[in-house]
Amino acid sequence: MASCSGNSNSNSSGSTQHQLMDQRKRKRMESNRESARRSRMRKQKHIDYLVGQIAELKKDNNQILTSINFTTHRYLNIEAENSVLRAQMTELSQRLDSLNDILHYLNREGIEYTPDCFTNPFNVPYLNQQPPIMASAHIFQY
Repeated sequence: MASCSGNSNSNSSGSTQHQLMDQRKRKRMESNRESARRSRMRKQKHIDYLVGQIAELKKDNNQILTSINFTTHRYLNIEAENSVLRAQMTELSQRLDSLNDILHYLNREGIEYTPDCFTNPFNVPYLNQQPPIMASAHIFQY
């Protein structure tokens, strides 16, 4: 009978041990669930942060694109204006060269001139030195 009571003790001790293991297992499972919940919360928080970053980067990108478009438009306008100014500069340089050639010729020939003669071509002194052109009335008759 002693073996029976020993079995009973070992059976009771095995049941307690089994309960202890179940309790540890439940604690571990609960701890794992809590850890998984915290992990999901961290993951959701990180996703929310990334979504916010995406929105901010899209906004920044749109501002940059707007700035690029404005700058490109401004550049094209300035480039067109520069083309006009270059053409005007070329034309004025050619006029200046022509006027310098005329001045050089007049100086070489000893012809007197005044600066006004270039703006009023009928006031050129050498034109006034020649006899006027005369026309008679019979030229206009048929």
